[in-house]
Amino acid sequence: MSMKKSLQSVILGLIMISPGIIAQNHPVYMDDSKPIEQRVEDALSRMTLKEKIAMVHAQSKFSSPGVSRLGIPENWMSDGPHGIRAEVLWDEWYGANWTNDSCTAFPALTSLAATWNPAMASLYGKSIGEEARYRNKNVLLGPGVNICRTPLNGRNFEYMGEDPYLASRMVVPYVQGVQSNGVAACVKHFALNDQEKYRDQINVIVDDRALHEIYLPAFKAAVQQGHAWAIMGSYNQYKNQHCCHNQYLLNDILKHDWQFDGVVVSDWGGAHNTLQCVTNGLDMEFGSWTNGMNWGSSNAYDRYYMAAPYLKMIEDGELTEKELNDKVSRILRLEFRTNMDKHRPYGSFATDEHAEAGRKIEQEGIVLLQNNRSVLPINPQKVKHILVVGENAVKRMTIGGGSSSLKVKEEISPLAGIQNRAEQNQIEVTYLPGYASPTIAEQDVKGAKATESKDIDREALCNETVKAAKGADAVIFVGGLNKNPQQDCEGDDRTSLQLPYGQDQLIAALAKANSNLAVVILSGGAVTMPWVKNVPAIVEAWYGGSSAGRAIADVLFGDVNPSGKLPVTFYRDLSQCSAHSLGEYPGDGVNVNYKEGIYVGYRYIDKQGLKPLFPFGYGLSYTTFKYGKLTVDNQTTSTDSITFRINVTNTGKRAGAEVVQLYVSDPKPLLPRPVKELKGFDKIYLQPGETQQAVVTVARDGLGYYDAKKQSWVNEPGTFNALAGASSQDIRSIIKFIVK
Repeated sequence: MSMKKSLQSVILGLIMISPGIIAQNHPVYMDDSKPIEQRVEDALSRMTLKEKIAMVHAQSKFSSPGVSRLGIPENWMSDGPHGIRAEVLWDEWYGANWTNDSCTAFPALTSLAATWNPAMASLYGKSIGEEARYRNKNVLLGPGVNICRTPLNGRNFEYMGEDPYLASRMVVPYVQGVQSNGVAACVKHFALNDQEKYRDQINVIVDDRALHEIYLPAFKAAVQQGHAWAIMGSYNQYKNQHCCHNQYLLNDILKHDWQFDGVVVSDWGGAHNTLQCVTNGLDMEFGSWTNGMNWGSSNAYDRYYMAAPYLKMIEDGELTEKELNDKVSRILRLEFRTNMDKHRPYGSFATDEHAEAGRKIEQEGIVLLQNNRSVLPINPQKVKHILVVGENAVKRMTIGGGSSSLKVKEEISPLAGIQNRAEQNQIEVTYLPGYASPTIAEQDVKGAKATESKDIDREALCNETVKAAKGADAVIFVGGLNKNPQQDCEGDDRTSLQLPYGQDQLIAALAKANSNLAVVILSGGAVTMPWVKNVPAIVEAWYGGSSAGRAIADVLFGDVNPSGKLPVTFYRDLSQCSAHSLGEYPGDGVNVNYKEGIYVGYRYIDKQGLKPLFPFGYGLSYTTFKYGKLTVDNQTTSTDSITFRINVTNTGKRAGAEVVQLYVSDPKPLLPRPVKELKGFDKIYLQPGETQQAVVTVARDGLGYYDAKKQSWVNEPGTFNALAGASSQDIRSIIKFIVK
């Protein structure tokens, strides 16, 4: 770059930072008092063809160029959605070994969804957005809102459950919280990326009704209510087009129907064809190595589909600049909302405040599944010696799992959390692993090798642990999955619903050895529990991030009353899951057919009259709640919304929170509909003996269904049932209402 051009870039950079120091006739695009669209138009008019082409594809693993000549900064992305990923080398996935990029790990999004509390989603988004802003990232690659169609999906832990309404309610405040920091939330993976097996090639066959009712609503809410500034396409295909350049999904639905004005980013290596990238809605292309999904030549960014090949098609007259101008306009809009907004805050990183935010989210997301004989919370008057068992009690859960792997400032393990809390009551804590998983190489470390694997003598580990359990006052087993390949990990799915590494046999033996047993499961979703009738206390703790151990101990010792509710169904076996019993999973490697249609999760459970292991929306408390009678403000209405109310009383001796869930049923639909569907919820906090009114307002539009023949949503008048309950299978009160 010449001295003159360098000086010009510096001056324009100063203009961006301090517009008051320059004359009033500076470029319109630098004047943040002007409307964004006017600034976009002005900046675009000043750019050369090659500058435009440069902006629509990557220049490194996680960045794309700006226009230094015009003072327009680069765009820098960071993997999410649970924390800000460590810096990597310019052209590789391997860590760059910085010393100042150790972040806060927030709980997995399944844990966030299990809070059933939009305020927690707002706190989550604000906190992670502050960390992204501090690290000078202007796009956070998250959150994920793909639907949990099968519990085997390797990335379920990155998503918000099986229900489109719940995911929609939780994603909006997350997006708003992130973007309040001047950082774009990039909602992913759009769309139908509901399995990892065959993910880069599988073509999803799904009917229009299921697409619109089940798989798109959370994305639509993120765009129309959350006003997300970015969307990431998915690897899979739909209508035999890759979703990163898909005419129907990106142009027809996202940009036309939903009026999305942000940027569509490819998943890394998700682009496959220059012409389709140009015409079918992709705005920014990023890669894996530099050659799509494969490992290929280094620093080959000019060979990206939307790089030199795109430029040549324009120069040869095969394409005009029409599509390019739209793409660059969207990227400029992103710049003005993020990097070039001088009012955005500075952010903060790996703070105690963020650790506490993660702890609070995890506290509310932990689900008490079973508590026979009131084994929990731990009673220090009766318990003086606790045996903690399980590899997951000490294993680091913030690393591994694929793109959500993190380098953290601190990670409090369940064992450390339990030990620290037990000390306050002079309770002795001992630890035994009980089981072991095979060692694997650490992710993102160049040249990393797994430590030498030794033969695992499961019988010896089990016998040692059972012997110790007989002498303990209480046993806390911490197990589950662990983000190893095929155990909640990007790139492949789980092969079974069972707990791995012989845990089921160990738990069954512990239950016989000590009746005061609590099992804590760390996982991204459902697992089977053949020992469920013999274990008095069961806790689902998901992946809790940096403060996981503290939050788990808070619940186990009763400092926090658990209030989480399941965002997914825990099946007894895979035959209860519609993707396996009705639909196809994982497909034949070419196609996968969602034959189950709209009957996903609890919708299928209800239709078949099944009793799962634990139903959607289920979760216990250390106190009890009594529901009153459900009422509706106007039993016959033609208004845009209907408001329901129900009194709830805390009938126990502890303060606690209850999630009142409102489902709606259409007894006489013109088209087949689920037995009931979640349409609202309200989380209320009650002192012992206190009564509060839960209030749920349902939009009339939310009562409709998608008519594939009409290609539109239909809102039928008629008589509906509203059902209020503590879970999808624990309905406490029902009322009829009429919509004119």
